[in-house]
Amino acid sequence: MMEKKVSVIIPVYNEEKYINRCLDSVVRQTYPKSLTEIIIVDGGSTDQTKSLIANYESLLNIHLIHNAKRMVTYALNLGIENATGDYIIRLDAHAEFKEDYIEKCVYYLNTTDAQNVGGIAETVGIGKFGEMNAEILSSKFGVGNSAFRTETKSGYVDTVPFGAFRKEVFDSVGLFNSALPRSEDNDMNSRIRAMGGKIFMAADIRFTYFCRDTIGGLLNQGMKNGNALFLTLRKNPKAMSVRHFIPFLFVLSLIVMPYLSALLEQFLFVFIAEMLLYGFLDVYFSLKGNKRNFVYKLWMYPLFHITYGLGSVLGMFNIKLY
Repeated sequence: MMEKKVSVIIPVYNEEKYINRCLDSVVRQTYPKSLTEIIIVDGGSTDQTKSLIANYESLLNIHLIHNAKRMVTYALNLGIENATGDYIIRLDAHAEFKEDYIEKCVYYLNTTDAQNVGGIAETVGIGKFGEMNAEILSSKFGVGNSAFRTETKSGYVDTVPFGAFRKEVFDSVGLFNSALPRSEDNDMNSRIRAMGGKIFMAADIRFTYFCRDTIGGLLNQGMKNGNALFLTLRKNPKAMSVRHFIPFLFVLSLIVMPYLSALLEQFLFVFIAEMLLYGFLDVYFSLKGNKRNFVYKLWMYPLFHITYGLGSVLGMFNIKLY
């Protein structure tokens, strides 16, 4: 089988803390460098990101493009428009990729009928708070049934992180929706499925994702992700799954149920049952993993869920946080 040319797109903005790990893993890729172009789209970084990227120009076929709009969707679309490869593989600067990542993406694009292929994310953190945050983001209680974070088996799925695409897919479904500040992966994969395409997650495609390493960083991420929920829903009602709405419904219950409980005793029993169930799950999942992080997880799970849900409530009223 003739080897395909690959265009790797990496959106960046002030990634000096992570970009070396990402590009070092790209240098180690087993897929032929002669068939790989690296398109880095920078949103106007003000730190050392661009100077660090320059250190890799002798090792990789790098094209650095400026993204005046800064948003990730604009970066991805600029990358696609400038790509010359048969396949488009999106990477993330916050991640480190197994040496056969590109090779495996190409293999599954060649051997399955999927239009988009992705793999399994191992979420890790830098420092103590980063490690504890990684436990939360790797838990089904923390992020729901997000297969690429919590499962280890291959198969067809609704969405994958980042993604490796056949370039012609974008001719059929269009580019990423530039109006979306978040959830662009869910939107794109929904549009692919709507035209009869398939998304394949391979258990042997692996990467390490470095999560936010502070309390504020994780909560801010949750708030903004939640805030984008209703915007994405308005643009594409099929893009988001049920799990994305659970924090919103949880926060809504915290607001509404006390009032209803004051009116009818039956609501009080329902509210008490909900709080007991949530408390049980919080304790149970906080005890899993590193038990020394029990107290942190016990508080952080509800804070993470509530900030995500509050972001969604604001988004419902079209109050934007981005």
